[in-house]
Amino acid sequence: MHIHILGICGTFMGGLALIARQLGYQVSGSDQNVYPPMSTQLEQQGIQLMEGYRAENLDGKPDLVIIGNALSRGNPEVEAVLNKGLKYVSGPQWLSEHVLQDKWVLGVAGTHGKTTTTSMLSWILEHQGFKPGFLIGGIPLNFGISARLGESSFFVIEADEYDSAFFDKRSKFVHYRPRTAILNNLEYDHADIFPDLDAIKRQFHHLVRTVPGEGQIISPKNDANLQDVLAMGCWTPVTHTSIDADAPWNAELLQADGSRFNVWQDGRVQGTVDWTLTGRHNVYNALSAIAAARHVGILPADAIAALAKFQNVKRRMEVIARINDVTIYDDFAHHPTAIATTLDGLRKQVGAERIIAIVEPRSNTMRMGVHTQTLAQSLSGADQALIYQPPGLGWDLSALKKYAGNIEICQSLDEIIAKLKREARYGGHFVLMSNGGFGGIYQRLRDELS
Repeated sequence: MHIHILGICGTFMGGLALIARQLGYQVSGSDQNVYPPMSTQLEQQGIQLMEGYRAENLDGKPDLVIIGNALSRGNPEVEAVLNKGLKYVSGPQWLSEHVLQDKWVLGVAGTHGKTTTTSMLSWILEHQGFKPGFLIGGIPLNFGISARLGESSFFVIEADEYDSAFFDKRSKFVHYRPRTAILNNLEYDHADIFPDLDAIKRQFHHLVRTVPGEGQIISPKNDANLQDVLAMGCWTPVTHTSIDADAPWNAELLQADGSRFNVWQDGRVQGTVDWTLTGRHNVYNALSAIAAARHVGILPADAIAALAKFQNVKRRMEVIARINDVTIYDDFAHHPTAIATTLDGLRKQVGAERIIAIVEPRSNTMRMGVHTQTLAQSLSGADQALIYQPPGLGWDLSALKKYAGNIEICQSLDEIIAKLKREARYGGHFVLMSNGGFGGIYQRLRDELS
């Protein structure tokens, strides 16, 4: 069977491609933006990639077309699918029907931390010999691949609230029907899809409705938006997480940067997480993963041992170079809260050393200017913040400067690189923050500083 995937280089659709290949299907796909690490991962698995959307990409007469949610009517390849009468489906529906049936699904939802927590949970199960299937919106370094079919009844999935396709406006996660559901947090995001926060809460409520009564929901105790969601109706046992508080799953910080903490369950200490990650957000991620693993029978002490060997995900504060006195990080930033928590964790780790954040506002929400004030304030943890004003953004980023004094707007990548070359003589930490390719700045900056 030949499956053709539109939008194949997106993290979700790329994962589907890998799983379809493991099921033995012939897989091809097209995308407007083909760049590593997803393109490299797909090519290594023998998947044919086509750059750009064209009707002739369908000349191979695929048996089924899976259409990504970034595509809509008017796209030439979508129009060709419809005109040719080809069979098509959304990615979440295909996954539900062909992979998740009869699986114990562990779903990780939330505005932030989905990729990291899904990776942690997958690794905990792997470390204990469960060999789970998984689909992750990034490439966890412990596995080197973003998705696999697995060899057990467990499947761990990043449960995204984004819509499924142009013909299915339900959130992706309503297709997954998890038995174990982590609700990490909830804020306003995806402004191109949801008119307001209440619309997102309603979708999370739809997810809660799908979790069986014999399942488990895990959420932070202090997230008011998630409390609102659960108050809409919940038929599943809920357990909560906290930091230095009194939830059933609690982290006692031993280091302010989150690099060491005790894990408590129901008033009893279970062990100490001592790892390379930092930030309160990652402490919460870890607690949720440990609690979810306990739901499938893994003791907290064993989950803690696994996290000591956890290597995080590519593009999550990934150190990509150390040149003289400068450390360069690649961070998949998509929302002001994620930027703020990441910089806070780094600040607590490096103390007074210089931090320069370099931001490409690429997510749909940031591109629409919804979080202007919060984006500016999220950068307060950096000594300097260079914001890239890409062509056609639609709003003037200089509006950020009235909310923070450490922000400088740059009109080109050349301008950013020139500034960083001057700053490099003073050393410090350069954090490149984008959920896209950032114009290839990563390698260019390494070359220039070298």
